[in-house]
Amino acid sequence: MDQSVAIQETLAEGEYCVIAVQGVLCEGDSRQSRLLGLVRYRLEHGGQEHALFLYTHRRMAITGDDVSLDQIVPVSRDFTLKEVSPDGEIYILGSDVTVQLDTAALSLVFQLPFGSQTRMFLHEVARACPGFDSATRDPEFLWLSRYRCAEPEPKLPTPRDCNSAPGGSNFDGLRPNGKGLPMDQNSSDQDKPESLQPRQNKSKSQITDMVRSSTITVSDKAHILSMQKFGLRDTIVKSHLLQKEEDYTYIQNFRFQELDLSKEAFFFHDTPKEEEWFKAVSEGLHPDAKYAKVKLIRLVGIMLLLYVKQEHAAYISEVEAETVGTGIMGRMGNKGGVAIRFQFHNTSICVVNSHLAAHTEENARRNQDYKDICSRMQFYQLDPSLPPLTISKHDVILWLGDLNYRIENMDVEKVKKLIEEKDFQTLYEYDQLKIQVDKKTVFEGFTEGELTFQPTYKYDTGSDDWDTSEKCRAPAWCDRILWKGKNITQLSYQSHMALKTSDHKPVHSLFDIGVRVINDELYRKTLEEIVRSLDKMENANIPSVSLSKREFCFQNVKYMQLQVESFTIHNGQVPCHFEFINKPDEESYCKQWLNANPSRGFLLPDSDIEIELELFVNKTTATKLNSGEDKIEDILVLHLDRGKDYFLPVSGNYLPSCFGSPIHTLCYMREPILDLPLETISKLTLMPIQTEGNGSQLERPLEIPKELWMMVDYLYRNAVQQEDLFQQPGLRSEFEHIRDYLDTGMIDNLSASNHSVAEALLLFLESLPEPVICYSAYHNCLECSGNYTASKQVISTLPTFHNNVFKYLMAFLQELLKNSAKNHLDENILASIFGSLLLRNPAGHQKLDMMEKKKAQEFIHQFLCNPL
Repeated sequence: MDQSVAIQETLAEGEYCVIAVQGVLCEGDSRQSRLLGLVRYRLEHGGQEHALFLYTHRRMAITGDDVSLDQIVPVSRDFTLKEVSPDGEIYILGSDVTVQLDTAALSLVFQLPFGSQTRMFLHEVARACPGFDSATRDPEFLWLSRYRCAEPEPKLPTPRDCNSAPGGSNFDGLRPNGKGLPMDQNSSDQDKPESLQPRQNKSKSQITDMVRSSTITVSDKAHILSMQKFGLRDTIVKSHLLQKEEDYTYIQNFRFQELDLSKEAFFFHDTPKEEEWFKAVSEGLHPDAKYAKVKLIRLVGIMLLLYVKQEHAAYISEVEAETVGTGIMGRMGNKGGVAIRFQFHNTSICVVNSHLAAHTEENARRNQDYKDICSRMQFYQLDPSLPPLTISKHDVILWLGDLNYRIENMDVEKVKKLIEEKDFQTLYEYDQLKIQVDKKTVFEGFTEGELTFQPTYKYDTGSDDWDTSEKCRAPAWCDRILWKGKNITQLSYQSHMALKTSDHKPVHSLFDIGVRVINDELYRKTLEEIVRSLDKMENANIPSVSLSKREFCFQNVKYMQLQVESFTIHNGQVPCHFEFINKPDEESYCKQWLNANPSRGFLLPDSDIEIELELFVNKTTATKLNSGEDKIEDILVLHLDRGKDYFLPVSGNYLPSCFGSPIHTLCYMREPILDLPLETISKLTLMPIQTEGNGSQLERPLEIPKELWMMVDYLYRNAVQQEDLFQQPGLRSEFEHIRDYLDTGMIDNLSASNHSVAEALLLFLESLPEPVICYSAYHNCLECSGNYTASKQVISTLPTFHNNVFKYLMAFLQELLKNSAKNHLDENILASIFGSLLLRNPAGHQKLDMMEKKKAQEFIHQFLCNPL
């Protein structure tokens, strides 16, 4: 998640956040979370300078409201930022990086997460330093200098940047509160800062945040070299090594005994904050072993912790962590997933913790959450020429969490009776997750062990009694652990009834996983053979490829509906790099609505790769396609390093939509947009916003867009008492149905869930090229925020159609507030949701600062609390 967006919202005009990284400020035994942003700002005399902005925050920084500026440190000539090694600690490759910031006035120590984001951050900070010289100030050199001293003659890397061989490791875990694995916990305290628990010098188990070693393993060398600039020769060697992996590796099983499974290990006070979970899990590790914390990652209430035994620390590398929120409009993190990926010896492993949509009837939404996490969870590789890794591109995948699948088509009493009889096999046949896996709609290729324990949800907190609340939820196996990969044996899978601190029961699983371990002697022999063979190929002919398809046509493209066309590149006898390159005077290799995946890569002789061309029209590109200013037309240039270029024409047709159309345009469309000629749509879309005085030649307009009325009317009739309205996401398939209904005026009634229609309304407002409150009125609205009389005066100056839409929406939101006892909405929630949609900062400005955002919400808040 790019947290520089949150920082940008707090900055003044002329200030720009170059990059941000999440860190931990270390002061003695204290650990406090900080968001570090490198900010560039213009000087009055021209030129520019930089400073580090340090922020505290209450939760994951998504918007400017989530952060508070703590300190500004100018990047001046006395500024230094260097990596340090805490005394008495040994290094684990891939664990957090400790850096020391020094100026003449202060000295601060931070722990930054290992990975590509920190590397980029340090690189940008080094570039910002006065007198920067890339030859002497290269942050990668500074980062790696300690390791290079131990390895005077670096060798070519191992091939495991490519991730395709089987293997794994052994994990044993307990999921406290039923919300995670050993390494995970879905914390319920969403408003507490991300902070790390000080290390405990306890006899029970020694925990280190960073494990440092003076020896260099083969995997270490791979990591060190992979951080340098990649050349064609290195890529060829790594690819050949990957193909010959079985010649120099062997399978070795690992079994980690990670947790003390007694209930005492996980008892602590009240609400579980992040540092409390960290402390509880750390103190629950096996008393006879020393562990290192590899990574901690959190998204609101979803948390994942990864530890490794000290003796295995040197073989952990390439650690990356990412988050994906699947909440309303795909942004919020109340539902979603977190993941940590890493290399253990020569095997790639990915651990995912997810919290999917709740409620028995939201089966399809859970499936969509799973697919969103799979498609959007991407880990950037050390080699920037390689595409990001997805979850599926790992040898071993462990997926766990509150998946929220329920028991269906069985009444509560029948479920409880089967549980009493311990007839779990019969009950399992009605399990939604089993049914969906059997249909291959989710978790295809994954395995789950036999469920020999009773359902883990829902209990009265503090007891073993089933839910006695008014809703009386049916028992279900919400909390699950699944795996995918070769050489994996599950040794145990069970729940823990003794723990009663949640309405879930924790589950844990122990695995025996075969990992590919490198035989150094065989590795050297294989490497020598590859290098000798490569020497003979150096003077080979120029690269040449064949393409399975050279022209691409996308028919009937629709708003926010992905279309994919694919083709295969087959390489000849010469290894080559390929890349889609920019055409002259263009900033990107393709138009905004198009993407090639992968857009670059490497091909061995006589090998193939499939390229997917993805076409997706969103709010940024829809308006010009509606107006005819842009068309589904482009030419891609596929370039071969040391070879020729291939030109690939892309064409198609776009079906105009009400999404992305201006308000006044829609008011003049009395017929569905798809029933109008393209010329008419273009003319109306390009029509100036002020049309009241010169619209004599046009048909008499509607007061508000009919599409807006259809959605609001549907919600008014069906959803005024809907719990969590505008806070719970809808289904993508239903959004597509709603869009088609609005664009075609289909006779049959709209059939969709309340949440899907509510989200469609928000997406409609977001897609308006000119917001409901016009850009020209933006500053006036902020200035009179808090003065309702002045605010009404500003609204009265809006163009007629915009004025009508604003008043119509406010009247509808006031109706929702009359039913707040049922729908749980209040003025603050609605002002926060609609404030950023109805009142947007003018085009050309980056983001709202925090004060502006608050004023925008206050402006909308007035109209929710007062008569119109």
